[in-house]
Amino acid sequence: MLSKEERKALNTTFWDGFRKEMRKLKSVNGRAINWINYPSDVKDIYIRLEADQSGARLCIDIQPKDDSIRSILWEQLTELRVVMESEVGPAEWNEFDRVFQGRNVSRVAWSLQDVNFYKEEDRIRIKDFLRSKLVQFDVFYQEYKEILILLAE
Repeated sequence: MLSKEERKALNTTFWDGFRKEMRKLKSVNGRAINWINYPSDVKDIYIRLEADQSGARLCIDIQPKDDSIRSILWEQLTELRVVMESEVGPAEWNEFDRVFQGRNVSRVAWSLQDVNFYKEEDRIRIKDFLRSKLVQFDVFYQEYKEILILLAE
């Protein structure tokens, strides 16, 4: 079992290395992008990367204060589901994933199972998965983000 300090060092090393590798890639629109903190350009929509002992995930979290706005954004995403999944691959869709700071959170997630972030031999598969999904997601998102931006305003 790793200590808290060892887990922190491992996280820092992994994500810093991933950030440096991804810096070489530009968004489909030709711009440099911070892939680790992918800009959704929509208030209360977050693109998250996760890796832990249970797998790796690329997630879209919708968590506005107003639940009716969350519902509208979720409905629009579900209308784009076929296009999104054709570009990025099958995803897990959960309209009520959890409550965070009193807000309902809706989540779309692409997951890589059967890997453990804390096993060195799995980290290359995790990086490859996250890189691939981010690039595929970017192609979709750059095409359709304006729809979500207009809804959130």
